[in-house]
Amino acid sequence: MARGIDRSREQYKSDEDWELLKTTVEAREDFTKTDPWRTLRIQGEFVEGFDALSKIGPAVAIFGSARCGKENPYYQAAVKTAENLSRAGLAIITGGGPGIMEAANLGAHRAGGTSVGCNIELPLEQTPNPYQTISLHFRYFFVRKMMFVKYSVAFVIFPGGFGTMDELFESLTLAQTGKIEHFPIVLFGSGYWKGLREWMRDSMLGEGYVFRKDMLLYSIADEPEEVARSIIENSRKYGYI
Repeated sequence: MARGIDRSREQYKSDEDWELLKTTVEAREDFTKTDPWRTLRIQGEFVEGFDALSKIGPAVAIFGSARCGKENPYYQAAVKTAENLSRAGLAIITGGGPGIMEAANLGAHRAGGTSVGCNIELPLEQTPNPYQTISLHFRYFFVRKMMFVKYSVAFVIFPGGFGTMDELFESLTLAQTGKIEHFPIVLFGSGYWKGLREWMRDSMLGEGYVFRKDMLLYSIADEPEEVARSIIENSRKYGYI
């Protein structure tokens, strides 16, 4: 039987999200000493992010696995998708790491576009890729995620793991509840998403936990040109480019 990754508490001692969210007795005792200062640090991250990204223009956030190698067809598709979007005048925002994030930043870089990396401190896998024209570093996931949502006019979700699913369902929830203007949310790779799509249809929709119209909040594509075309057409329709 496969075992999960054994990550001891020692690995997280310098992780800011861990420190902020932990609920131990020790954390409660130190609350008044540490959290007011942590609030200022969080505020600083928001200010830095807003200052750096407020002038980049309309952007597309591209998400996907950090474990996707250069030989993977999804990597190559992400490069092409980002190239096409960049040539149309759209900035590219990723999480700044390897895999699909690197591929998207590479595509934007090749096209001479704005290539943004919103890097995060993680115990594993987060090594900033070298294709970022704007490189930001965040301690807190929720601050970083705000940057993706605030400055994007579309999301492209390539195959990935828990982090990718987090971004997907947050974007769907924000669109569903009217917290953001509904923009294109495109899932790349119909084969990868087939099981999830069927589960959402048969279980979520089938048991009445979402409405039929909610299933229209996203689309699925298999070609970089198809992804870019739909996003570019929508961006032109609403005057973003």
